[in-house]
Amino acid sequence: MQRPNADTNLRFGAAEWIIAAAMALTWGASFLLIDVIIRDAPTLFVPFGRACFGALALWCMPASRARMARAHWPRLVLLGMVWMALPFWLFPLAERTVASSIAGMMNGALPVVVTAVTAVWLRQRPSLARIVAVLVGFAGIVLVALPSVRDGSSADAPGIGMLVGAILCYAVGLNVARPLLDAYPPIVVLARVLTIAALWSAPTGLAAAADVRWTWQMLASLATLGALGSGLAFVLFGSLLRRTGPVRAMVPTYFTPVVGTVLGVALNDEHIRVLSLAGMGVVILGAWLTSRPDGR
Repeated sequence: MQRPNADTNLRFGAAEWIIAAAMALTWGASFLLIDVIIRDAPTLFVPFGRACFGALALWCMPASRARMARAHWPRLVLLGMVWMALPFWLFPLAERTVASSIAGMMNGALPVVVTAVTAVWLRQRPSLARIVAVLVGFAGIVLVALPSVRDGSSADAPGIGMLVGAILCYAVGLNVARPLLDAYPPIVVLARVLTIAALWSAPTGLAAAADVRWTWQMLASLATLGALGSGLAFVLFGSLLRRTGPVRAMVPTYFTPVVGTVLGVALNDEHIRVLSLAGMGVVILGAWLTSRPDGR
């Protein structure tokens, strides 16, 4: 059963920050990996391949094979579509016309959307301190990504709409998933959700496989995105959700544009702007404020 003030008294200590850092590194690299994959593969193939590699990685771990009650399967089927298959398709489709830096910035808005959706879901208005913390974090994300936008990064209205749809799917999905994550270890839930997502995506994914150019770079990127970005990262997210509540579990998403910027400097010989450095400081402040108990 969902707890009305679930994140009020739960701690956000050293272990939670370590989990958040691992998630931020993995999810921050995902937009670059998607950009590499869609050079050689149709967007309809990405959710199928991503879910398959993610499910395979989790089923290789014995802990994932614990049994779940049959009564939970309708919720799992819904999660397979809303939480995984649909956003896994919308993100690469959007990145056909939206630069990965902008996609990363949009994904950084997830704490704002989660705060709003969770407030409606639980019929509970967030505190002023929580609203301010989330908005500070998002302001930092905008500052980090703004130089990339000014440098001519592309974006169009349909692509932005797809990103908004994907973010809404994640926000709704985590609220639907929470009762299961309260009752079972995250790896048990996520192994099944990813398997169902692969089945949801199979008809279009298998049809699109004929148009895939099977390069080692594409395959390695897809395997990394699936096993780490969908398998391991979502298990870590499930653990953080149980430990901290839905809003504070979004702290890692603040750092995804930061990771993307650092990867751009390290791998693409990009230059980091002073505005981005200032934004990183604001992001850290927003993440710290969000990590604090609600204080109600």
